[in-house]
Amino acid sequence: IYSSSVSGSGIACLRRAKNSGIRAGFIRAIWLHSMTDAVHFSTTLSPHRSLSPEGFKWLIRGVLAANVVVGLPMYLLGAWPVAGFMGIDVWLLWFFFQRSYLDARRRETLTLTDRELIVERRSPDGEREEHRLDAYWLRFDVSEERLVIVSRGNRIVVGRFLSPEERGQLAEELKAAHARMRTPRHEHRWDN
Repeated sequence: IYSSSVSGSGIACLRRAKNSGIRAGFIRAIWLHSMTDAVHFSTTLSPHRSLSPEGFKWLIRGVLAANVVVGLPMYLLGAWPVAGFMGIDVWLLWFFFQRSYLDARRRETLTLTDRELIVERRSPDGEREEHRLDAYWLRFDVSEERLVIVSRGNRIVVGRFLSPEERGQLAEELKAAHARMRTPRHEHRWDN
């Protein structure tokens, strides 16, 4: 009898189950224990935004103040359309920063288990997308523009919003975790 658990506790439970009358409960516990995979690597990726929301408020206040300083004299001199265009540029600045902050809610979660690499993507509007790749056959193709993970003909691009340095660092961490996963360490009673 072999156990899929690292500690070997599944064998003892199975033997106890045969000796006692509640066999199904123990076998179900062994089956559930064997279905849980060890997590070798897990990370959540999100786009970086250098301007905090508080900084954004101060930027808008500064732009508004500059527009009032320039637009008010123009209005008083009779060039009133200038004030309207200055209001449009503040609105556009606000709109594009809000769009940027909305895009910052994008997330990618990478989880490497014994069996698979799970890539879960969440879009800014909450839509969820999940990809599962066979962990044993993973290959990582890294370039300046993208990080492509390939497994048995399936390809997925991850970290599109990361900088080239961050993408390279992520690829190295994934490769190291994958190498550790493929070369398991076995603990034996005689090693202690």
